[in-house]
Order: sequence, then structure tokens, then C-alpha cells
Amino acid sequence: MDWIYKINDPILITFLASVLLFIVVILLTRLIGLRSFAKFTAYDFAFTIAIGSIISATLTSSTTVAHGSTAIASLLVLTFIFSFLQRRFPALNSLISNKPLLLMKGNSILESNLKHARIHKSQLIAKLREANVTNFDQVLAVVLETTGDISVLHKASSSDSVELQSDILKDVRETP
Repeated sequence: MDWIYKINDPILITFLASVLLFIVVILLTRLIGLRSFAKFTAYDFAFTIAIGSIISATLTSSTTVAHGSTAIASLLVLTFIFSFLQRRFPALNSLISNKPLLLMKGNSILESNLKHARIHKSQLIAKLREANVTNFDQVLAVVLETTGDISVLHKASSSDSVELQSDILKDVRETP
């Protein structure tokens, strides 16, 4: 029965290590940037990697099921607590999650924002093509989302008089 639980298992250390690793992964992904893990927020990425690593260690090493279960449970409890705290304290949410970044405002490319986000102009142009933009005058805004996706907001033709509602760009940073 040693594979289920060993009397000398350091379960408290496992819990603390899980919390520490979770925080380290979030901090590192925040430093590396949004485009590093497209479709994931830093928070999602940290959680996914941590759970995968724990499952792998439990299945392929001498780590017991109790040890692995404690680690997974501690991460799930941690995500529950973080979700609650993020809703309650918006400052914590901005600390954990990146805010979207404006890459184009109207037909103007914001070069400093591209540089900050480590996005090449050719990547931006490719996203404009994917959105069927044929003229820069069609562009209302281009946003680097928190998931690393690039959203292109545009009108059908450059002669259309379409206004962008301010709520659409709420919480989007104009400067890095």
C-alpha cells in the first residue's frame, strides 16, 4: 500500500511547493509576455502546467497518489481562492492578468506598442489580411488580447461611417 500513502510523505511541503511553483509560473509568464502562450492567460498556463506536472510525477515516479492528490487539491483550492479574490479586489486581477493592448488606433499603427508586445509589423499585417481588411482606413482598432490573440475591429469599407463604441475598448491599454 506504499503507492497510496507513505507515512513519511511530506504533504505540507507538497502543498507549499505547489503554491510557490504556481506563483513562480505566473510571474515568469507575465515577464515573458502575452504572445508566449497564445490562447492562455498566464493564470491558465500556470495552472495547466502545474496540474500536468503533478499528474506526470505521480504516474511516473515514486510520488504517492496521496502526495499527488494533495498537490492537485491545493492547486484547485488556490485557483478557487484566486478567482474569489480577483472578483473582490480588481488590483489583484491586474497584477495576475495582463490587460489588452492597443496595436492600431484607426489607421495608425502604434509602433511602440508592437515593440513592447514583441509583435512584428508583418504579423500585424497578416492578422489584417485574415480579417479581410483591404485598406488601413477600414481599421477601427487592433487589440492584443489577454490570451495572446489579436482582434481586428474594422468596417466593411473605408467609406462606411461606423463609430466604435467606447465600451468595446474598455480596459484596453493605449500605452504599454
